[in-house]
Amino acid sequence: MIFRQLYDATSSTYTYLLGDEDSREAMLIDPVFEQVQRDLALVRELKLDLKLVVDTHAHADHITAAWVLKQKTGCLIASGEAVEAENVDIPIKDGQSFGVTNLSLQARSTPGHTSGCMTYVLEDKSKAFTGDALLIRGCGRSDFQQGDPARLYQSINEQIFTLPDDCTIYPAHDYNGRTCTSVAEEKEFNARVGGNSNEHDFVGYMNAMQLPHPKKIDEALPNNLRSGKPEDGKLPEEQDWADLRMTLAGFPEVEPEWVIQNQPSVMILDVRDENESVEPELKGLDNLLHIPLDQLRDRVGEVPTDKPVVTLCRSGKRSSLAISILKEAGHDKVANVRGGMLQWPTTQ
Repeated sequence: MIFRQLYDATSSTYTYLLGDEDSREAMLIDPVFEQVQRDLALVRELKLDLKLVVDTHAHADHITAAWVLKQKTGCLIASGEAVEAENVDIPIKDGQSFGVTNLSLQARSTPGHTSGCMTYVLEDKSKAFTGDALLIRGCGRSDFQQGDPARLYQSINEQIFTLPDDCTIYPAHDYNGRTCTSVAEEKEFNARVGGNSNEHDFVGYMNAMQLPHPKKIDEALPNNLRSGKPEDGKLPEEQDWADLRMTLAGFPEVEPEWVIQNQPSVMILDVRDENESVEPELKGLDNLLHIPLDQLRDRVGEVPTDKPVVTLCRSGKRSSLAISILKEAGHDKVANVRGGMLQWPTTQ
């Protein structure tokens, strides 16, 4: 199985990518609206086909990317039936199995944080994705969205703590940089529900908490009840001056063929060294500017601002750094030529 844990620093949210090595089909758990380009970049770089996005519950601190990802990839949307969210293709019930080719999860209903919380368990019970029901040394709050501390205590003990002790727990959030835990660890060390805690202890603890209202709940909840579809039904605006593809490293890229076909509407910035040969393929192009990378910061004022700029080098590595330098200087329409001259067509 291909497995990646991704993090959104603003909401402290974990997104999980699970993919099958043979079929190349994949799913995302708890994707974040602002991280769509990152997630799509990873799927593309790993040569996966995103088939499914699934949320563990209706989040109060961020907006899900489920609907946007469906528009961009054609994937299906899944979430707990009890959430009653719109635009869901697969409403998940307790005990239901779902997933992609060769990769199956079983759903366990774990209400208490919200009424619609689900925990998803890998078929071999080696991994469980607990959403906010069980966190690392903690758990989700139970004071809004039909939360109920008694139900949460029962959910954790009956649905999560009955998994094998060595089952790795992957929560939807962590605010201290911790990445995962295990059933055995949480049984013993969880500050709210572990050790010798009983339901009375747990309910008393949860009822005594005085937490501030989630900052984004008034925006997040109605959007999440539409599976992340904006109220106006429109996709978020993106730069459309080129056929851009974002890399997981955070750099926008264009294909060499696009650059050739769209000359002279862009400026090509060649950042190779002075002693590197200039290929014949470049000599006939309009708007070609050569500034070696080690001189670019001092000479960035020479780069015209009236056209988008695409950066180029031998392999596309040095020219990706040029993107950062240009952005720092105020250029907003910039992209790296994917693969550099190694991918450049030998004939035009």
